[in-house]
Amino acid sequence: MARRPRRKAEETREDILSMAELLFRQRGFVAVSIADIAASLGMSPANVFKHFRSKTALVDAIAERHLGDVADRFATFDDELPPNEQLLRFVLRLLDSHLQDIQQNPYIFEMVLMTVQAKLEAGNRYRERIVQKLDEIIRDGIAKGRYHCSSPEDAANTVADVLASVLHPVLIARDDKDTLVHRARQIVIFVDAALQNCAC
Repeated sequence: MARRPRRKAEETREDILSMAELLFRQRGFVAVSIADIAASLGMSPANVFKHFRSKTALVDAIAERHLGDVADRFATFDDELPPNEQLLRFVLRLLDSHLQDIQQNPYIFEMVLMTVQAKLEAGNRYRERIVQKLDEIIRDGIAKGRYHCSSPEDAANTVADVLASVLHPVLIARDDKDTLVHRARQIVIFVDAALQNCAC
């Protein structure tokens, strides 16, 4: 009996998230109010606020779901690939996913931009996932004798900073795909060479 209210609250929270995402996709973040979301679900705005303290918190939760799916989807590769090839594939797949979002889900991308620009938790967690995957690739490179880093974690954070121009949602919105793919390849070549010769 004690579990039922908790499960119902989680279901209500998911219903709110799903309806908010649907409305944001259809009309855009700015055009949709908490009252609109509540009315579409047949509940009061107070009930929505009980689960999400603000519209920004709602956006953060939707962006977390979206960015988490993106990062996790491209986190697994064939370990037999050379580390530099793993790195390139990871970067290009993430870049391609972001570019598809810009074209196919402009309102969702608008929310992602807001999340990243406002340094909300979803944006921070997204970066953590990127750094974690880079750390895994670098450690694999060390194990295979290609990379030479005493601190893979520090190296992963630095590589994430270097890759921002082709992975950061705010920065990629201003360039065309060919330019971004070329830039990504050049950055990966540079990073691969640096990791082979670094004393970090």
